[in-house]
Amino acid sequence: MHIEPGVVDGAKMAFAYATAAGAAGYTAKLAFEELKSHNAASFALRTVMATVGTFIFFEVLPHFAVGVSEVHFILGTTLFLLMGAAPAALGLALGLLVQGAFFAPNDLPMFFVNVTTLLVPLFAISALANRFIPRDKAYVDLAYADVLKLSAMYQGGVVAWVAFWAFYGQGVGAETAQSVLTFGAAYMLVVIIEPIADLAVLAGAKALRSDKLSGLFTGRLYNAA
Repeated sequence: MHIEPGVVDGAKMAFAYATAAGAAGYTAKLAFEELKSHNAASFALRTVMATVGTFIFFEVLPHFAVGVSEVHFILGTTLFLLMGAAPAALGLALGLLVQGAFFAPNDLPMFFVNVTTLLVPLFAISALANRFIPRDKAYVDLAYADVLKLSAMYQGGVVAWVAFWAFYGQGVGAETAQSVLTFGAAYMLVVIIEPIADLAVLAGAKALRSDKLSGLFTGRLYNAA
């Protein structure tokens, strides 16, 4: 989902700054709401774990350039289900920043573009989860269909934002459209794999259920809302 430098530039970057600022503000709102009723140490630990996970997803797992962007196994839904919305959002942003600062400095000019691409779909699945997952159901008890909905929305959101940035930055043309379609088709591999990864992680969390581990994960993982 990395938008390459030059795809969006000049005055058009102002919109990226605005969307990233909006995402940062909404992340702060989520964090404030969670910290009112949750342990700050647990919140910080989950944020660190999400950051490390994001770095691994971007830098260690296989990734390859396709069309207008790069295909990564982001596993944003996994981070959301394990860590909660605010720590996952902070982890995605910080992990992307660490990767850019130390391993891919050429990507830093596009940080605000890419962080918007990651966070806005995360906010969407958080809202979706609040709407369709019964309040008396823990995340470890989700069915494949439930996880597929979340994953499809997250990955679909990432693809939609990549397409938007490409057309916004480069204009609507045959070459750009072909690059976007190529990227979107390749990203379907992630849509297939992520729900399976999510279910495997949730199954592992369910098998390891223990009060001693509760601070490592979001309270909703094991408990009703």
